Order: sequence, then C-alpha cells, then structure tokens
Amino acid sequence: MRILGIIPSRFASTRFHAKPLVDINGKSMIQRVYEQAKKSESLTDVLVATDHAEIFNHVKAFGGNACMTSESHLSGTDRCFEALTLQGEKFDYAINIQGDEPFIRPDQIDLLATKLDGKTEIATLVKAIENKEELFNPSEAKVVFNCYWEALYFSRSPIPYIRKADEPEWMTQFKYYKHVGMYAYRTDILERLTKLPVSSLEKAESLEQLRWLENGFTIAIVETLIDSFGIDTPSDLEKAIALLKN
Repeated sequence: MRILGIIPSRFASTRFHAKPLVDINGKSMIQRVYEQAKKSESLTDVLVATDHAEIFNHVKAFGGNACMTSESHLSGTDRCFEALTLQGEKFDYAINIQGDEPFIRPDQIDLLATKLDGKTEIATLVKAIENKEELFNPSEAKVVFNCYWEALYFSRSPIPYIRKADEPEWMTQFKYYKHVGMYAYRTDILERLTKLPVSSLEKAESLEQLRWLENGFTIAIVETLIDSFGIDTPSDLEKAIALLKN
C-alpha cells in the first residue's frame, strides 16, 4: 500500500501569523512535524503542502519535500488533494497530518495506517476523554460510533446526552471519545470529497467531517492512547517550549 503523508501548512493565521516558521528550541514547527512524520514506517513519502514561498523555501532548505498550492483553499482537505495531483506517482492513500503538532508520534500515523486496506474510504483517530473539562470544551470535537467502529456523528457538544444523570456524573455513565484530527483518505475518495458542497451540519458545528457523513461516506475509527498537542496561539507555543525542555 502506497501512502503519502501530506502536511498542509498555511502562512496566514488569524490567531498566530506565520505559525509554521516559529522557532521551537532551535527548529521550526514545520521542521519538527516533518521530521516526526518521516519516522513513520507506513508512509511511502512525506510532503509539505504550503501556500507561501517562505515556508516552501524553508522546507527545501532543511532537506524536506514541499510543493506550492493555492492560497484560496478553505480546508486542509482541499490543499491535500491539490498536493496529491501535483505528484508524478500514484498513491493508494493520503494521510492529512496536522502541521501544528510538533510532537506528533510516528506510531500514531502507523496506527491509523493499519486501517488502510483498500476498502476503507476515510479513517481517523479518537481518544478516550479523561476529564469533564475536555468533555464540555466546545473546542474539542466529540464523536460517537457504531459497533463496527464507524463514525455516527461528531459534535462540539458532549454526545450522547445522559438523560437520567446530572452532568458531573456523565462520565461515570458512558465512555466518551474526542476526535484526534488526523485523517487518512483513499485517494479516489479524496477527490470526491473536494467536490462536495458545504453541508448544513457542517455549517452548524463548523466541522468539515460532517459534510462527508451527510453525503454517505464512511469514516473508520481507530482508538489511540496518545494525546495530541496542537499549537494554535503564542501561549501554546510557550507551553510547547517548556514541554520540550522538560
């Protein structure tokens, strides 16, 4: 199975401008993500897909693989598809690797890749929620899935609602999961996803994966025990630097 790891990397960000190029103890964030992804045993190759020449040149300078993509993409999924079409070779799957997680574990990528058998359309990771702060945090997408480990729904709200218990007791009544934002797409499915119009559920929750569910695509779920750490703000960067030093 030929799998391309793609790291979408945007220069502009409302919360953290030029985020991919910030220094984290001697290396840029994008370099740390790239080097971690290259350690994966499942990926045939790794590629940074960017919209800015400074990021492109930086990746090339440290010996990485990169391509330029449009500035107009509204999602990492769209950027991944353009990057895939620019490659001169065929891949069976593409894995969308978050460009703001400098401590991503290669074994997380390999775990997701275990679901890529040619039949799986889309796959993603989930992790059990450990505290009520995560459960009731709207920034954390929650997910429920069927007995075949296929996603039923994603929400910023805690799902399911426990009718006969007070909120502090909910985690004693049900095992909740949060979404870990790494996706694997079969390459023919990725092309079809980019042609879908924005859906009503996606608009309501601001979660792109709901568009795919609304249109009948199957998202396979894989449980990871490893938590992710994304950098969205300068304060997150300070935490990351402290984490690295410790």
